[in-house]
Amino acid sequence: MQTSGKHVKIALVGNPNSGKSSLFNYLTGLNQKTGNFPGVTVEKRTGYSKMPEGYQAQFIDLPGIYSLYPRSLDEQIVSEILLNHKSPECPDAIVVIVDATNLKRSLLLVTQISDLGLPVVLALNMMDLVAKKQISYNLVEMSQQLGIPVVPINARTGMGVDQLKSILSKPITLPEKTIFPVFDEAKAGVQELRTTLDLDNDYEAYQFLQQPSTLGFLKQEEHDLIHEVKEKYKFFPGKFHGAETVQRYSFIQALLDSITIKPAVENKTSRSTDFDKILTHRIWGYAIFFGVLFLIFQAIFAWATVPMDFIDGVFASLSNYLSETLPDGPLTRMLAQGIVPGIGGIVIFIPQIAILFAFISILEESGYMARVVFLMDKIMRKFGLNGKSVVPLISGVACAIPAIMATRTIDNWKERTITILVTPLMSCSARLPVFTILIALIVPEDMVFGFFNLQGLALMGLYLLGFAAAMLSAVVIKMLIKVKERSYLIMEMPTYRWPKWSNVGYTIYDKTKSFVFEAGKVILAIAVVLWVLASYGPGDHQENAREYVLKESENLRLTEQGLEDRVAAYKLEHSYAGILGKSIEPIIRPLGYDWKIGIALVTSFAAREVFVGTMATIYSIGSEEDQTTIKSRMKAEINPETGGPRYTPAVGFSLLVFYTFAMQCMSTIAVVYRETKGWKWPMIQLVYMTALAYVSALIVFQSLS
Repeated sequence: MQTSGKHVKIALVGNPNSGKSSLFNYLTGLNQKTGNFPGVTVEKRTGYSKMPEGYQAQFIDLPGIYSLYPRSLDEQIVSEILLNHKSPECPDAIVVIVDATNLKRSLLLVTQISDLGLPVVLALNMMDLVAKKQISYNLVEMSQQLGIPVVPINARTGMGVDQLKSILSKPITLPEKTIFPVFDEAKAGVQELRTTLDLDNDYEAYQFLQQPSTLGFLKQEEHDLIHEVKEKYKFFPGKFHGAETVQRYSFIQALLDSITIKPAVENKTSRSTDFDKILTHRIWGYAIFFGVLFLIFQAIFAWATVPMDFIDGVFASLSNYLSETLPDGPLTRMLAQGIVPGIGGIVIFIPQIAILFAFISILEESGYMARVVFLMDKIMRKFGLNGKSVVPLISGVACAIPAIMATRTIDNWKERTITILVTPLMSCSARLPVFTILIALIVPEDMVFGFFNLQGLALMGLYLLGFAAAMLSAVVIKMLIKVKERSYLIMEMPTYRWPKWSNVGYTIYDKTKSFVFEAGKVILAIAVVLWVLASYGPGDHQENAREYVLKESENLRLTEQGLEDRVAAYKLEHSYAGILGKSIEPIIRPLGYDWKIGIALVTSFAAREVFVGTMATIYSIGSEEDQTTIKSRMKAEINPETGGPRYTPAVGFSLLVFYTFAMQCMSTIAVVYRETKGWKWPMIQLVYMTALAYVSALIVFQSLS
């Protein structure tokens, strides 16, 4: 039996850390996109690659999976795709990528997919590491025993990828024998189900009997039919699961014994083991980890300052140019005071976002991030969290949304709920624009001990503050949720290796693009709406602003420039945006904020990074002859009550603490609602984080004033 040669939809399947994503990046390059599977918030990456015959094949990078028996939603999605042969989502071919240094574990999934009767190609990755161990495999014998094509590859360098694509361009012979024949006791039920549901083979029907509750594509009548067959033949879920696993591993061990050639004397310890003695040490491990964090935050400020200042100046000059060149009118003002500053508020933070994700990608590519998870597990348990909570918390430094979705790997309901509730306290990349603009205003660019950047230290302090708040909140929530069940961390340490710089580049490109286009759309839309609200208002205050100002300041000697600034301030204060800011000013005044900051607090509820775009728009609506940079205008803002700068250290640190703790992200609330299946937990989260932010900011401002 053979498949047709033209495989236009190819799925990449494999264990976590097998190199699946590296192969996907090598195949598709920048010709890829990220989305969600239909109906679920599970990330789906698709991309295109040119095949030898000239056509474009679509590659799908599926989430990592160890077995067809799912333990998390990610794994369930993969199982559904592989078992739903009638779906248009079912791939034409499957490439199973395995870590060649650990074949015994990896081949379990291979044997399961092979028994489903799907066109499969086995890609042995990391063959360079196998060679370093002086181990070799008889690949011809391996292919014959498994009944599927076997290709040695190196996903990081591209070795063997051309051969893989060549095989995928030709008909793939389906396995004629099954590795796991269905037990005699289950055959009658399997045969009846195959006939009734028109299934392709015994193992597919066997899986339908084993786990119907996890197969979301089944219709209600199909569920009823499976239930009837199970009742008729006394087949209960998981009845043969253990025996099946033992039988598969018995086959795998016999296979490995027959194809593996090992050196006469093996090395006692690997280089990874030697590194782990230091990097996971109970003292040095933490010291090195915090040193890495320190390096990251120093780099974010030290390396990004020049490009950020350049971008800031370019957009300020562009606003000036448009104001001076285009004819005066509402469209010109909206372009120069709304759209351009709004875009500038997005683009200016690209250098810092790129640096942050570059470091995160390097840590993941090198294998160090897994060590951090192992290291922090000891701390997590003291706060009532599972070691698996570390992955969402670390991911939360990038974005809370995928981090909360990553909690699906936590089996224990209590620990998963606590992790969901505290993850948004980890300072995500959306907070980074707020942090950097405020730190630049109130923290001097001094060097400590001639080496450490004071602004970088302040930024690191905010991230550590968010982590501390998450841990303390976890302790409190643990005491409130009365469930004693605990779960444990089981994970495999990947081998240390040099980062593949093209993968790092893809990550920077993908995450930066996501920030610009996803967050950017929100920021730009709010910037335009805000400009309208700030440029128009009720009554005749906008049209007759000059007359009102002249009347109020008739005893003052104002220059023409001073008069223009007063007119602009009067218009803003009496605009719809000004009225909105004034309405909440009594609530936020104890924190040191005025109505302009109040507008930013309201608009940034859509997304935290909107704060900077709002400030850019608010402070751009003024004298058209002085469109200086957003940082300069915020620094020059005067508090009319004191005559001093608006952004004093007290106000600045109060705002920094507020944004460290506040839940100002509608998307995060929506994801929490979806993950917890109700409004109870997202509302609790919104209330407790807002209260924590307000009280903490109040204490900071009153203490420093």
